Amino acid sequence: MSAVSGVERRLAELGLELPPVVPPVAAYVPAVISGRYVYTSGQVPLVAGELPIAGKVGAEVDEERARDMARVCALNALAAVKSVAGDLDRVARVVKVLGFVASAPGFTGQPQVVNGASELLGEVFGERGRHARSAVGVAVLPLDAPVEVELQVELADG
Repeated sequence: MSAVSGVERRLAELGLELPPVVPPVAAYVPAVISGRYVYTSGQVPLVAGELPIAGKVGAEVDEERARDMARVCALNALAAVKSVAGDLDRVARVVKVLGFVASAPGFTGQPQVVNGASELLGEVFGERGRHARSAVGVAVLPLDAPVEVELQVELADG
């Protein structure tokens, strides 16, 4: 039985649990390591293999619910990071977050939606979770997900 990492302990303190890695829905892998960096594939908010809500933000999905789904995406991305890094305590810092928001015409709150992911990373990693970010509105996402998030993290030596 392996010890729980400090990051996973922090997740538990927040009432969260790292989910299993979401299996790819096409021809890609959930994450890769290149040098000291881990790049995740885009993660949609699947929970136990199911999409809790679908549709466009600003139409079928309200901004608050989409923000919650961005948190789920970030948790799924952390699971992908752990799958290749072995331990989330190896994360020296979150470098970049890229968030996509399936947006109804006229919806301009993409930054507030992606804040769900950014704020989670800050809560989990503290200063190491501060990152550069892009929040992009798009017409549609895989599986009709309202949001998708990918991460780039730097690993500590060793």
